[in-house]
Amino acid sequence: MVCNPLLDVGLCKQVVWRFPARNRVIAGLSAATVVVEARERSGALITADFALEAGREVFAVPGEITSALSAGTNALLGLGATPLTAGSDVLETLGLAAPAAPALELDEEAAHVLDALAGAAAGVDDLVRGTGLDAATVATALAELELAGAATEAEGIYRAVMP
Repeated sequence: MVCNPLLDVGLCKQVVWRFPARNRVIAGLSAATVVVEARERSGALITADFALEAGREVFAVPGEITSALSAGTNALLGLGATPLTAGSDVLETLGLAAPAAPALELDEEAAHVLDALAGAAAGVDDLVRGTGLDAATVATALAELELAGAATEAEGIYRAVMP
């Protein structure tokens, strides 16, 4: 339900009032609560309090100390929340093991390009020069790597995706 205060102020008060009740249920059902970004007085902090009351683990992603959007998460860290810097942090704390990454079945050229990307992100021209492969072979290898989830591209720069 979308709350538009210009149309019905009474309805908005009812909807906003229900968020804490809903968040209490969510915190109680969850094994852990992860707060990624929160202002100093945010609903995410209310949910974190509910999670602590229910004996659940609370994680906080550290943020820039000058950002208002990180004030709440950084305060949680100061109060003893578990710092979260990678997905494996959650698994480790909950006593779970990450599933083994399936072995990639890449052809020789794609493996060569992936090795080049493992050292540093690069554009297509850099990969052509660095690998000694022709542009068409590099382009084919990059497409294969992207489809396999082993590489990603942003603004013309390719990066290896580490499992």
